[in-house]
This record gives sequence, C-alpha cells and structure tokens, in this order.
Amino acid sequence: MTTSFSSSFYAYLSKLRWIKRWGLKRNAHDENVMEHSWEVAVIAHALALIKNRYFDGNLDANAIATAALYHDASEVITGDLPTPIKYHSPSILKAYKQIEQQAELELLNLLPDALQADYQALLIHSELPEQHSNIIKAADRIAAYLKCQAELKAGNGEFEIAEQRIAEQIRNTEQPEVRFFMQTFVPSCGLALDDLIPRR
Repeated sequence: MTTSFSSSFYAYLSKLRWIKRWGLKRNAHDENVMEHSWEVAVIAHALALIKNRYFDGNLDANAIATAALYHDASEVITGDLPTPIKYHSPSILKAYKQIEQQAELELLNLLPDALQADYQALLIHSELPEQHSNIIKAADRIAAYLKCQAELKAGNGEFEIAEQRIAEQIRNTEQPEVRFFMQTFVPSCGLALDDLIPRR
C-alpha cells in the first residue's frame, strides 16, 4: 500500500536526543530526553511486572513500557523545563501544563488520521489510565534518583539537594513495587563494571 501523506512525526521524535535535561545544573554526565525515556520505560516495565508478580497487580506491562517511551515526547516542542521552575508558582505550572497539552495535540496531529487513535493514549497524558500513569511517574522519579546518584558519585555536589528531595519522595511512597525495585535493583547501580562481573 502506498500513501501520499507525508508526516514529520518521527523526524520530530528523533530530535529528542538534542533536548538536554537538568538544564539549570552543571552536569558531569549530560542526559538527553531520548535516553531518559528509554530508562523510564525499562524501569516502568519492571515496576509493572513486580506489581503483578508480588503484589496482586493486573497491569499491562508492555502497554506501560510503550507509554513511558512517549512520556516526554512533547518536550521536543516545549523543551525540558527544570522542575524548580515548573513548580515555582501555581501560575507558571498552569501555563506550562497548557503549553504541554497543546504540544501533545500538535504531535498527535502530525500522524495520519488512521493512526491517531492508536497514539492518542501514548501522547496525550490525560488519556493515560491512572494506574499506568502512577507507574510511569514512579519510574520517572527512580530514574531521576539514579541520575542524582551518578552525579554525586562523579563529585558533583550540584545534585545533592535534588537527591535528598527525590529520596524522601521515594521513601514516602505507598507503592510496594517501588520499594521492591529500590531494594532489589538500585544498590548495584553505583558499582563499577568490574564489580558487576562475577569473579572466577
């Protein structure tokens, strides 16, 4: 089947690799939105599976992982607004949410009509099931924590307060799958490769 419709949707998504995160902080290791989205997706996938296997969940882990891949897609239009600025005041947060919603719609409208319904729940945050959204938000927070840990290990004190705040949010979580992930997987994330490889 051939089509005369030309879409710039994937051309836009490919630009996510140029959107830097943590823009107001000095970074020892730069992080872009594309790699961040992959990390959030694999963590969210794991959280969903953990909830299903250990805590009587009934989540579609694959759907959650897919949605997580797109959770920051609108930032290719809006850029990454640092959290302290986004939450600086209710009016700034409200304005940003409106901009974000408009950017999500613009991305969706880049797709052929027949595909828009398939992508709507991926691109439009308000369309995401609440359980899926909660898992992705938790994965996003864990990814941010791991980023802070990596920066601190590199000697970058710029991330010290952010790490403390995110760690407190994770400690206060009511999601048992998050606590399981933190206890099971996070301790080894700070190890060097030589320490990860079993010695014979």
